[in-house]
Amino acid sequence: MPVEWQPVQQSRTHELVLQSIEEQVFAGKLRAGDRLPPERELAPVFGVSRSALREALRVLETIGVLVAQPGRGPDSGARIVRNPDDALGRLLRLHFALGSYGLHDVLEARVALERSSFSAAAHHADAADLDEAEEVVRRMSEPGILPEEFNELDTRFHVKVASSSGNALTSTLTSAVRESVRPLILRALEAVDDWPATRTRLNAQHAELLRLVRSRRGEEAADLAEVHIRGFHGTLVDENRTGDAVEDGGGS
Repeated sequence: MPVEWQPVQQSRTHELVLQSIEEQVFAGKLRAGDRLPPERELAPVFGVSRSALREALRVLETIGVLVAQPGRGPDSGARIVRNPDDALGRLLRLHFALGSYGLHDVLEARVALERSSFSAAAHHADAADLDEAEEVVRRMSEPGILPEEFNELDTRFHVKVASSSGNALTSTLTSAVRESVRPLILRALEAVDDWPATRTRLNAQHAELLRLVRSRRGEEAADLAEVHIRGFHGTLVDENRTGDAVEDGGGS
């Protein structure tokens, strides 16, 4: 079905361009992998300046549905893609920093998402996914590992379990929510009084979570995931100083 581009009104031009492109996507006329016409062709069709068109395309690129390749040739220009993970994580981090979402809301979202992830992973994860998660846990157990690397690997572990759950949306949302609190978790890890003991306790929970998933004990894995998340995430913020990580807990 050919795409039919229509001129747009001039008020709030770039938003109207966005609306027009969205309508083509919703109508099924633009799909992932489709390439937009060059700016020199598309701007006159919309009846807008190329600068207004570029502003609309930048918005689409920021939210992860468009990639722009500069230059000339068959691979140049703007193309529709499916790549929400990085964009969602970036947007959530910014909104969390701006106070759009409270830490309690993020905590409850994590609990709901990861309970679902661990339960589903127990039924759907394949051996390769679980072997990869186990390697991440092994690396987190290495002597001398510092909080920053531990935090990176911890995020990777939770996202890997989510991606093995068989639900792509749950995986994307879990990744975005976990990424949104990464800086706070890192500050909390760096502030603990006994880092080796904290690392050992957290790793024991990671290992047990993985064992339960391998054993196909989904509900037990979900219950432990909730305990694990509430234990650490639940103590990240002092009630009187929202956003400040303050004390050690039981999981990340």
